[in-house]
Amino acid sequence: MRAPLYGDVNKPGLYLVMMKWNPGWFSAPHSYATDRIQVVVSGTWWVNSGPDFAPQDAVPVPAGGFVKRAARTPHYDGVPRHVKEPVVVAVFGMGPVDLQLSDPDKPAWRRV
Repeated sequence: MRAPLYGDVNKPGLYLVMMKWNPGWFSAPHSYATDRIQVVVSGTWWVNSGPDFAPQDAVPVPAGGFVKRAARTPHYDGVPRHVKEPVVVAVFGMGPVDLQLSDPDKPAWRRV
């Protein structure tokens, strides 16, 4: 679930989005055209970098944690199935983000 609070990720300029991740879901490896800053508001978010999907290797980022994604660096994130609570992440950056999947032939969201 995504709630835009300011700006638009697809238009030039600043944006702020709140994202809620439910347990059992990860994004597929992807990248953005611009840097992105994320702060975990509640719960624990699991993140990893690289073009290959290996959610078992993701590392936890607890509430209050900060993640900076560098432009065009493949990454993916989510919440493993065994975690009981969803996570809420505040996402800030400059648009347009121009999301690109590392493997566009596979789904953008993965059930884990």
